[in-house]
Amino acid sequence: QVHLVESGGGLVQAGGSLRLSCAASGSVFRINDMGWYRQAPGKQRDLVAVITSGGSTNYADSVKGRFTISRDNAKNTVYLQMNSLKPEDTAVYYCKADIVLGSYWGQGTQVTVSS
Repeated sequence: QVHLVESGGGLVQAGGSLRLSCAASGSVFRINDMGWYRQAPGKQRDLVAVITSGGSTNYADSVKGRFTISRDNAKNTVYLQMNSLKPEDTAVYYCKADIVLGSYWGQGTQVTVSS
């Protein structure tokens, strides 16, 4: 079992920055990839960024150059640094951890970007 807790969401003006954190606990040795997803009202949950256990990263086109995902394996924590935020980045952001036999999700953290 893996438990994920996100933090760092909030309200920010367009052009501002936020840093999200996701702390994992439990059977963390089983975690491979970790990622951030987001879901806006009335829309599906979409990938934002993913990082492998080796540190390789991948980003949605909409956030490339603005968002940076990183991982501290010693702290079992993954981060999402979000810069140059836009109103369209407004969503609930979820952390996901992949293991061999499935995935775990956090409870989500709200990010609201005002224009």
